[in-house]
Amino acid sequence: MYRNVKYIIDKYGNHPAFYRYKTKNGSALPMFYVYDSYITTAEKWANLLTSSGSQSIRNSPYDALFIALLVEKKHRYEILRGGFDGIYTYFATNGFTYGSSYENWAKLKFFCDQFDLMFIPSVGPGYIDTSIRPWNTQNTRNRVNGKYYEEALSAALQAHPSIISITSFNEWHEGTQIEKAIPKRTSNTVYLDYRPHKPSLYLDLTRKWSEKYSKERATYALDHQLPVS
Repeated sequence: MYRNVKYIIDKYGNHPAFYRYKTKNGSALPMFYVYDSYITTAEKWANLLTSSGSQSIRNSPYDALFIALLVEKKHRYEILRGGFDGIYTYFATNGFTYGSSYENWAKLKFFCDQFDLMFIPSVGPGYIDTSIRPWNTQNTRNRVNGKYYEEALSAALQAHPSIISITSFNEWHEGTQIEKAIPKRTSNTVYLDYRPHKPSLYLDLTRKWSEKYSKERATYALDHQLPVS
């Protein structure tokens, strides 16, 4: 893992498109979202992510923010022991996991605040993956012409998160895309579109809520002396 982090930062770290997040102490650190982070034990993560770890990146040129995926409630303390900097929830289906359920976001934010972790809820415009998982109809979430997306974004803002992540920009096979969409059909697939709204509906909603979040985040950060990047 250390070699992978070193390779990424050495090869891409100076590129202007390489994202860095400004931390409380003013450092601009790379940020890595780790999908299925719970598969690797907390002890192995701690080797990389704690200052006493055998291959620690902390306080080195390869220091970075590592964000773990929280699926189950019990993952909270494993993430903490692993030395992660924060959690994200990834899934676009409200109610699918403990982490992706809006009703739990305030509690997760409270936990993160207790241990100085970043809380990053993930929102999506809807969900439908039955073209690749025909058995998964129970996790389908109708877009309701943008209402589902706006409800998710509203719930995320209410938790005063560090960042909001979006699932996804273009995962068409799971019906979570927000990029422009026009009607399209192939011999065996009918692609989702946003009619009767224009093709940019979800980009427009993203812009609207991003502006709202930026304003609220700036106010909240000022009140709590937090960075606003």
